[in-house]
Amino acid sequence: MKLASTAIALSLIATPLAAQQADPLAEVAVQGDRTARVAKQIWDWAELGYQEGRSSGLLQDELESEGFAVTAGVAGIPTAFVAEWRSKGDKDGPVIAILAEYDALPGITQSTSATRDPVADKHAGHACGHNLFGAGSLTAAIAVKRWLEKTGTPGTIRLYGTPAEEGGSGKVYMTRAGLFEDVDFAINWHPDSINSAAAETSLANRSAKFRFHGVSAHAAGAPERGRSALDGVEAMNMMVNLMREHTDMNTRIHYVITSGGSAPNVVPDFAEVFYYVRHSDADEVRALWTRLEAAAKGAALGTGTEVDWEIIHGNNSLLPIEALAKVMDAKLRSLGGIEYTAEEKAFAEQIAKSFGDRAVPVENAATIQPYGKSLGYGSTDVGDVSWATPTVGLNTATWVPGTSAHSWQAVAASGSSIGFKGAQLAAKAMTLMAVELYTNPELRTAARAEFDAARGPNYRYESLLGDRDPPLDYRK
Repeated sequence: MKLASTAIALSLIATPLAAQQADPLAEVAVQGDRTARVAKQIWDWAELGYQEGRSSGLLQDELESEGFAVTAGVAGIPTAFVAEWRSKGDKDGPVIAILAEYDALPGITQSTSATRDPVADKHAGHACGHNLFGAGSLTAAIAVKRWLEKTGTPGTIRLYGTPAEEGGSGKVYMTRAGLFEDVDFAINWHPDSINSAAAETSLANRSAKFRFHGVSAHAAGAPERGRSALDGVEAMNMMVNLMREHTDMNTRIHYVITSGGSAPNVVPDFAEVFYYVRHSDADEVRALWTRLEAAAKGAALGTGTEVDWEIIHGNNSLLPIEALAKVMDAKLRSLGGIEYTAEEKAFAEQIAKSFGDRAVPVENAATIQPYGKSLGYGSTDVGDVSWATPTVGLNTATWVPGTSAHSWQAVAASGSSIGFKGAQLAAKAMTLMAVELYTNPELRTAARAEFDAARGPNYRYESLLGDRDPPLDYRK
């Protein structure tokens, strides 16, 4: 608790006089049109993981126009990049990374209408708001660069273009490639229906596609000659569902059958099931995974089929650093929440009607959630970054209060002015956080000490992906 208390006090320390010569918030404000333009363009494209060529290219072009040196195609991923700007001077100063995502989700589309309106000619949508994530982080990185330049503060600002967060674990491959080894601190954010900078952790996870191979035959004329790959999938699913009774409360297991045959009268010789396993402890994910593989082998043995599997992605849990989180919380509170115009309020109220009994007051967008430590049941590849360098983040109300991620309501708001306002708020908070880190050596020391203590003296980074290459075709 001593480190956390120190962080609150440190957040109140005034920045040096030289650093006050330029207003970092003004640097964000003048980019409002850029934030909206970039966010809407990426929203329109709605590119899937590892296929975000135009979205990644747009962010790179914007950064190059501001004087950033861009390195594209890092970590063996064509749509991943690192953009860097280093202040000139005798001292190097801290290296601060801002993370940017830009991949969409498959199978969900929606216009910017406040009522259900799928878009017929689209096959993906920004139901997790990563168009806003990319645009808001872009704005913050440029604002920080301009502030460093005007004040002469020593330091390096980097924007990391991180593709395929949705099941592709782009940041894991970037972490594994050592791209964060010289980073002092990382800052990120995520779209949400609330404003919060709580010290939230997440579930570690691993996924794989289990592929069963059987023997095809006429299902009526010669059933004895067939060995159904679908039977293998169903047997595995049954055993895994029985296994759920014997796991602890933080375990999450879910699956979809991605291929189960084409016609009932043909015994399928191929079937595939896609599994996710999650837990707050990465070691427990590994232990659960051993049981999952055993179920797959048993299912194949019992149905006379064969099985193999391909690990698709895996993320470590988030490592919260309270020395940083409490300062970010203070920055967010100094800015306040999201205020709607009359038109935006009408839009929000229409969206809220679709929630039925789950609706909450749309005015909640203007509030900041209480600070605290909590376990989030989602997973993110930011987790791996957080074990490589001290990391801090926040959420802003880019969606109507009560909205669930991965919903049509999130797609609609992510392409609207409500979403753009949330991205601007995030950019302001991240910019203020970066300025604090550049100018507050005591905070840097406290955060690093907490980070080192949390990892332990013998910590060695290990991804949940093993040594596999990035699955560049996992969304094709």
